[in-house]
Amino acid sequence: MTTPTTSESFTDVAPAQSLERAAKALTDHGFTVEILDDAAAARTRIAELIPEGAVVFTGASETLRLSGIDEDLNTSGRYDSLKARAHTMDRVTQRNDIWRALSVPDVIVGSVAAVTETGSLVAASASGSQLPGYAGAAPRAIWVVGAQKIVPDLPAALRRVEEHCLPLENERAQKVYGVPSALNRILVLNAESEPGRGVVLLLREAIGF
Repeated sequence: MTTPTTSESFTDVAPAQSLERAAKALTDHGFTVEILDDAAAARTRIAELIPEGAVVFTGASETLRLSGIDEDLNTSGRYDSLKARAHTMDRVTQRNDIWRALSVPDVIVGSVAAVTETGSLVAASASGSQLPGYAGAAPRAIWVVGAQKIVPDLPAALRRVEEHCLPLENERAQKVYGVPSALNRILVLNAESEPGRGVVLLLREAIGF
């Protein structure tokens, strides 16, 4: 298999064989993996996986926004949304309280920049707010990942982050926040040691960055 070398190649939907290889490798590394047809199926599955009233935190994600999952978790009223709660708190005087809450929700839901066929997840962040929960602080983590994010190995994953994801996220941040984004923190999850904690919903379609 040829490793992608241009940002354009990082938008291609991975073939079924790549999806299956990634799913098997992730499973071998302790993640719970489900392959779903599309974002609508992921939206339904998320509702099944997270009980009503659970404390949830969603990492910034175009995948969640475009699929409607972000809206379901943060504005439907069915869950205790930490993102909604944090917006009512003072980011200076209550900074530590905000970070403690965001780090240990019942469930953290998000996406990642890349999934390798060798069984690793790669997440990138400017602020790092979602990374403690992803890394293990949250009792449960769920990632929804489009098929265009499957890459052969870790070097390809890091190239995808820098060449493809960062320019798009920078453009989004400029529009939404009026400031550029930055590749300040990268988290690589090579395995999950706690059975059932890390759930990866791999989609057969492309969505998000």
